[in-house]
Amino acid sequence: MTATAIIPARGGSKRIPRKNIRQFHGRPMIAWTIDTAINSGLFSNVIVSTDDAEIAAIAQEHGAQVPFLRPADFSNDYATTQDVMRHAVTWLAKNQIESDFVCCLYATAPFLQAEDVVKGLRALQESTADYAYAVTEFDYSPHRALIKNQNGQVSLEKPELAAVRSQDLPSLVHDAGQFYWAKTETWLTQQEVLSSAGIGIEIPRSQAQDIDNEEDWKLAEALFVALGGPATLP
Repeated sequence: MTATAIIPARGGSKRIPRKNIRQFHGRPMIAWTIDTAINSGLFSNVIVSTDDAEIAAIAQEHGAQVPFLRPADFSNDYATTQDVMRHAVTWLAKNQIESDFVCCLYATAPFLQAEDVVKGLRALQESTADYAYAVTEFDYSPHRALIKNQNGQVSLEKPELAAVRSQDLPSLVHDAGQFYWAKTETWLTQQEVLSSAGIGIEIPRSQAQDIDNEEDWKLAEALFVALGGPATLP
């Protein structure tokens, strides 16, 4: 069995400029994901897909491969992760790099744990699902969501559940934005991850911090320390 890790990391992030290589507790953000991929022992190749020369250089310094620079068509604001992965997997095939499984790892996932990545691969191997990826519980049940009308009034989206105790509501989870496993050929199809048959690898909410804006970044830095991560590295 062979497996390849692909880490998408474009240079044009808007809400947090240069976030993929911004310093996070003494290291470029992407370095945390690269290290986890390498330390998992799963991957024959850990490849960063980027359009940016600086990101490429930093990724290589931390042990990843950058065998190509991603074309502009797959690096704009409208390119999806699925587009980027199809491009990378197509490159693997054209360059005769064999890989039974390919895992997409997000560059901004400093809480990613190698053991969860391993669980994802094992779960996929033992099932007929298309994808396996990290999920986590909502911190507040979506079944208690309120709808706001044009007059500013709010009401339950699901009033039929108003009398149901919180602990009795159906359990829901969401995509944790960390890793996505699939067979190589699955990435080459048009099958979207979240609308396909998937296996959720549940992780604690504390390890699923989304980092999309400056507030998210500050929360992630504080959480990293609270979970025992070093405040600085030599």
